[in-house]
Amino acid sequence: MTEFGAYPPIEAYGVVGNLETCALVAPNGSVDWFPFPHLESPSILAAILDAERGGRFRIAPVDTYETDRRYVDTTNVLETTFQTSGGTATMTDFLPPADRTDHPKKVLYRKLSCAEGTVDLEVEFDPQFDYGRAETTIESTERGVLAAGRDERTLLESPIPLEIGDGRITGDLTLEAGETKWFLLRCTGAEEANTDPDAALAETLEYWSDWAHDCGPEDDCAFEGSWHDQVVRSELVLKLLTHAESGAIAAAPTTSLPEDIGGVRNWDYRFNWLRDAGFTVQALMNLGTAGEANDYFDWFMDLCQADDPDAIRPLYGLHGESDLEERELDHFEGYRGSRPVRIGNEAAEQRQLDIYGELLLAVDEMRRHGRELDDEEWGRVRDIVDYVREIWDEPDAGIWEVRGGNEHFVYSKVMCWVALDRGIAIVTDGDHDGPLEAWRESRETIRTDVLENGYDEDVGAFVQSYGTDELDATGLLLPIVGFLPFDDDRVRGTIDAIEEQLVEDDIFVQRYDGDDGLPGDEGAFGLCSCWLINALALSGRVEEAQSRLESLCSYLNPLGLIAEEVDPESGAHLGNYPQAFSHIGIVNSALYLGYIRGHETPGPAPMGIRLGDPVALPSEE
Repeated sequence: MTEFGAYPPIEAYGVVGNLETCALVAPNGSVDWFPFPHLESPSILAAILDAERGGRFRIAPVDTYETDRRYVDTTNVLETTFQTSGGTATMTDFLPPADRTDHPKKVLYRKLSCAEGTVDLEVEFDPQFDYGRAETTIESTERGVLAAGRDERTLLESPIPLEIGDGRITGDLTLEAGETKWFLLRCTGAEEANTDPDAALAETLEYWSDWAHDCGPEDDCAFEGSWHDQVVRSELVLKLLTHAESGAIAAAPTTSLPEDIGGVRNWDYRFNWLRDAGFTVQALMNLGTAGEANDYFDWFMDLCQADDPDAIRPLYGLHGESDLEERELDHFEGYRGSRPVRIGNEAAEQRQLDIYGELLLAVDEMRRHGRELDDEEWGRVRDIVDYVREIWDEPDAGIWEVRGGNEHFVYSKVMCWVALDRGIAIVTDGDHDGPLEAWRESRETIRTDVLENGYDEDVGAFVQSYGTDELDATGLLLPIVGFLPFDDDRVRGTIDAIEEQLVEDDIFVQRYDGDDGLPGDEGAFGLCSCWLINALALSGRVEEAQSRLESLCSYLNPLGLIAEEVDPESGAHLGNYPQAFSHIGIVNSALYLGYIRGHETPGPAPMGIRLGDPVALPSEE
């Protein structure tokens, strides 16, 4: 196989999970990332962050081999096939979903089957609890090897004898054609649980197949196109990142995968950002996953119960935690030497005024899908809209969470306008009461201020913040959220300027071109590429938009996964992986193109159609 050295490319990994946590599996059969019991918990295996000290669970052929990888149909069950000179063996990795109680959810199953010939394999298990900080004890038992560190334990149930030496567990086995062996990594609470591996696999496959989007051969699918299968995979990624208990959706299952190899742009994304709300519920509802959309909506509405809207944080833990203290793991070298490795996220303490508009977009989206607000919920929403009237003209850290100081970011102002605009729409439609006159006055004040200070005549575009001439990809969203129509010259100029200054090779879009207070560079932002596709499609440049979505999908890995960013020069993935917002972007871009081409959506017209007055209207065909 291709030799990756100590660190395989980020895009080489597959991911499996149980709706509470996830594991990343490299093409060499190594589980290199596995936090437990929850996604935001300390890791048991973290070789992706330190090849020597992080810990791994590897099963791979002894001899040279090639690999082929796939998910089993529309599931999150991962297959890695090893082809050696002597034979072919396939390893199947999965965890049973947490909302399926028939089988223990705290078990990582690894099935090895030999299809032909003979394959010699080696096993290496090196648990390093609590990000490698806990002292680990290892002992042999009748069922395998028990390892413990601080609060967690694992029992590696093995079909072969295992040896303990130098803190690692190793073994060797030979598979003959037609032979199957199971390795079960039982984690805290499942050490003695009864298991039936074959039944667990069958029911896990059934669970995912039944859940995944299936439009049927006779249906008019909103996502029809060459990207349809990718949309389904993106849906499966989003479900994998959804916490079964709370309904929260993590931005990614990893921490500190670098945006700049060897640099400091390494963040913990195992949390939920409220700003994802509006675009997320649009994607989920149109995919037909109303249950997940409603659970997610209920979760973030509960977070809005704060007595003061100022107490609402930009991001939360998947159980609603607001204390996400950022710390550095100095003992880890980081992925390919990218330090520091961070856990927690300081952005939770930032002031980000755009979140209020995103919350109102989500409320409005769900309302149009039939989810009515009760009086208590409306009271919270009304308080948020009133609060926006008071604070819209203050500086903030913005959507990109810059660490170089607060500014008057244009997008933050626009999203304050959106909060008022959607609040007004809810009241105007007769659903609830509110101070319409005051809200309308504030909405117009913000609009006037943004048009005077956020648009630069010399640049011919909306800029990133007041007093600068730097561009920001969020300018592509202004018509999507209804601030100006797509045929407005200022909108067209902004799209053109962003294409000229922030876009490489038609599809790679940088977030901005200004200083953000951090050293180093970063890749092109996958979500911003989707924003560009949407802006082009709704501006009447449909063929260009379609071509660019096809181009973007070509940069996903063979499993259909994409990270936060892509290096325009090499195509390598950068940042945390897989990234929910990148996959949400792909779903919504496919949705817009499908709508414009005349395909039916299961609910109301998508946000950019409804609010943005697009140039491209649905086809009559």
